[in-house]
Amino acid sequence: MPRVLTTSMQTALCASVLRCALLASLQFADNTVYVWSGIGPITWNGNTYQGVGSLGSISTISEDSTVEAKNVTFELSGIPSTLVSEVLWETRLLYTAQAYFALWDTSGNLIPNPVLSYQGKMDQPSIEDDGKTCSISISCENVLVDLNRPCYRRYTNDDQQIDLQATLTRLGLSSSTVDTGFRWVAGLQEQITFWGTMPSSINNV
Repeated sequence: MPRVLTTSMQTALCASVLRCALLASLQFADNTVYVWSGIGPITWNGNTYQGVGSLGSISTISEDSTVEAKNVTFELSGIPSTLVSEVLWETRLLYTAQAYFALWDTSGNLIPNPVLSYQGKMDQPSIEDDGKTCSISISCENVLVDLNRPCYRRYTNDDQQIDLQATLTRLGLSSSTVDTGFRWVAGLQEQITFWGTMPSSINNV
């Protein structure tokens, strides 16, 4: 979804009265939940968004000039306690959450192409339960957070073969192409290389 304001969106932003709302989609294990910050259901992009009003909130979405992974928290309160275990079971890291900035025209119609304001991967939820209803907060991490995770890969032939077929497909090469460049890495650890004339002894400096 492009983050580009259409002409209609630009016109609505410049109007004297701003009619805006947030739409959110949260992907869980067996379904995707669509909610928005108003009252009642609305339909957009083939999906029905249920209004949660003041029961739902999203933390500040911030961006700056540095390359940094900013997280955002989605919160929903008033959930029956009987559904807590279901939420805990269905929430998994790497499931996607999205937030859209939407505008309405003077007739109350949703202006096409709301802007994707944030997209991230959902982490484990935080729950506050008073015995009757509860509030659930789900922290979503930007995909840039992967840059802080160590990459457990090795400069070995076995590791290279893991991605070889995908690499050949991407480059349009035959699947029978053989690449064994990393087969020789282990031997390089003991390899002694001479530049110029071969010395009479390997102990020569």
